[in-house]
Amino acid sequence: MAKAKNPMPINTGIDKKDRQAIADGLSRLLADTYTLYLKTHNFHWNVTGPHFNSLHAMFMTQYTELSTAVDVIAERIRALGAPAPGSYKAYARLTSIREEEGHPSADDMVAQLVEGQETVVRTARKALPAAEKANDQATLDLLTQRLDLHEKNAWMLRSLLA
Repeated sequence: MAKAKNPMPINTGIDKKDRQAIADGLSRLLADTYTLYLKTHNFHWNVTGPHFNSLHAMFMTQYTELSTAVDVIAERIRALGAPAPGSYKAYARLTSIREEEGHPSADDMVAQLVEGQETVVRTARKALPAAEKANDQATLDLLTQRLDLHEKNAWMLRSLLA
């Protein structure tokens, strides 16, 4: 199909400025989600110690869910008419999550993942006002689901450190 000279405008009841503000917040959420995915997958590969089996399995469950979430968030950004960031450089610029290049202990991995889960929660909360202002129920639903999941994951991970 040939590219249209004047693409068909988006007319979903959310103006362009509001769609961009929502997409900007979702882009930060996407970057945090992808960075947490990468960190969790790294820890899955490299965890050692007496709780290896349970942590290895827990980390796999979490990075698998994060992998799915990345696609959902990126597709919402696209539905709003904005390009979804998709490079390490873009994610590094947008993320609030600190990368780990070393090989921490299992307890340090768990603590870092608690911090990462809570960072994603804060990023999602920051994206709520723009979606609320525009009455963007689809984004509000996505953000609510992310908040619920990441708060639960943080609780479960934190329980391992008690």
